Amino acid sequence: MMQEGCLGKTLEQLYRQRLPTHLANDPLSFCHRYHDPADQEVAALLAAVFAYGAVKVIKGSLARIASIIGEAPAAFVDAFNPRNHRQLCEGFKHRFNGADDLAALLWAIQQMREQEGSIEAFFCRFHDPQAATVEQGLNGFCSAVLALDYRLVFGRKGLPVDSRFRFLFPSPQGGSACKRLCMFLRWVVRPADGVDLGLWQGVQPAQLVIPVDRHIERISRLLGLSARRTPDWRMALEITAALRCLSPDDPVRYDFSLCHLGISEGCTGVPGQRCHNCPVKRFCLTAVSAAGG
Repeated sequence: MMQEGCLGKTLEQLYRQRLPTHLANDPLSFCHRYHDPADQEVAALLAAVFAYGAVKVIKGSLARIASIIGEAPAAFVDAFNPRNHRQLCEGFKHRFNGADDLAALLWAIQQMREQEGSIEAFFCRFHDPQAATVEQGLNGFCSAVLALDYRLVFGRKGLPVDSRFRFLFPSPQGGSACKRLCMFLRWVVRPADGVDLGLWQGVQPAQLVIPVDRHIERISRLLGLSARRTPDWRMALEITAALRCLSPDDPVRYDFSLCHLGISEGCTGVPGQRCHNCPVKRFCLTAVSAAGG
């Protein structure tokens, strides 16, 4: 308990000392281009699902998307029709997702908003407000998105067998850690704090699950928050449970700060010069071992 308390205090200090440069080095900065909540919600889903790969590549792809959707993303998707506007996506490429996938995503958001009025309302069709986590909501949301009518994009209602669009909406029931969708949920659910957006009311911060990317995977093991070796949904739940001991009502409160120990501060898990100034070094299994050796 003493160790937990000390780590909690350290993470709280880290949370309060977040730097503007960290946000600028994060896909979430894309959402802060916009001020209307509806625009931020649309921008958040667009940014989150393409947030894989190197940060520089992600930011380049988001800049291309920004040039397409303009200053009012919600109005853009509401008017988007692949039959008439598919050419706007021509040339888009983010690693193995291309123009068809972007068009399908814009069309999916259009259908969500047309059916329910917002992405939140569409998600909450599947979310249980009494559930411990967002797992059930994510399973239903991903299944429903993949089941939407994509004839105007792919020429058939269902997705083609080889479509890479499915990669954008993995679900916990398949074992995925669902890093990008958990990140999206963190952005829109957590209270606005200068980083996260605080847009949704139908999901509680206590129900969020931490987005497990390679940085969180590594740093969580270094801090003893998880002993698992595979970055899957079970690891995400294990890390979240450990963080819930530190912040019961807001277990992913420290996600941004922990993640940027890797993204912005360069933690690799290998002892080195950067460890001397690391704010969590006294809790880090590798740093403590190196110092003792």
